[in-house]
Amino acid sequence: MPIEIVTLALAGLLFSPFLGAFGTIETGNVGVQTRFGTVAMEETQPGIYFAPFASIREFSAKEIAVSIDHLTPKAADNLFIKNLDLTVYYKMDSSKVAEIETKYAGQSRLLDHNVWAPAYRLIETLAWNAAYQEVSKLPSLVVHQQRDTIALHIQQLLQHELNESDPKVFTVARVVIRNVVTDPAIEAAIQQAVNNQKKLEAMEIAVRIAEKEAEVRLKEAQGIAKANEAINNSLTPSYLQHESNKALMEFAQHGSTSTVVIPANMNFAPLLTLPTGQAGGR
Repeated sequence: MPIEIVTLALAGLLFSPFLGAFGTIETGNVGVQTRFGTVAMEETQPGIYFAPFASIREFSAKEIAVSIDHLTPKAADNLFIKNLDLTVYYKMDSSKVAEIETKYAGQSRLLDHNVWAPAYRLIETLAWNAAYQEVSKLPSLVVHQQRDTIALHIQQLLQHELNESDPKVFTVARVVIRNVVTDPAIEAAIQQAVNNQKKLEAMEIAVRIAEKEAEVRLKEAQGIAKANEAINNSLTPSYLQHESNKALMEFAQHGSTSTVVIPANMNFAPLLTLPTGQAGGR
């Protein structure tokens, strides 16, 4: 038998599924060996591996994105959100992958390039429940305004639940709410609420303007009143008598006049000088 055929036959036997696995683990990932139906608890590290009489699954120990779409949670006012899409970003301790794979059998998901995401389905389920729980705390009218708050609370709740079941294994890096679509009836209510708010703001501005205008008018009236009070206080009887005397003196200096004005409040008898030619008159 030619040596080439013998070599190929030996290589086929050596690397057949029945004898073992041979390959490479990418940096940032780990391998989990299964030998005779039993999962090895020690992960295979990145690099070239050969596992006699075993099969190996490569698991990602990098950050993994779990996308959850088309959720329809009920808000606090018993109205449903039409659609909510979110993404959870998580990673796990690479030294615990084999343990988690054994504990949560069937919860991993195959990603691209034959790499598995450990406990993917577990994260997906817990995040789904957390999203429904957090949305139920808010009125439907404000859910679209509270994306970041809801996402933060989902992250915190998810991390808490994972810590309770598997301490220091999972890290929920962040949660992003990518899309929120409310029911058309809710959208109409939101628009009406916005319109009412704008109308209220306009009315409040008009009230403030009217109050300022009234304040200006009051200040003006107070100023006039103070001015009149000052004038009235300055018009003493002596001052008025003085002014009256001055007016009479000016009047008397006009010799051609035949009109005599006697103030009604004069305190003395007027002295009248009549022309000499009229002394013996009737």
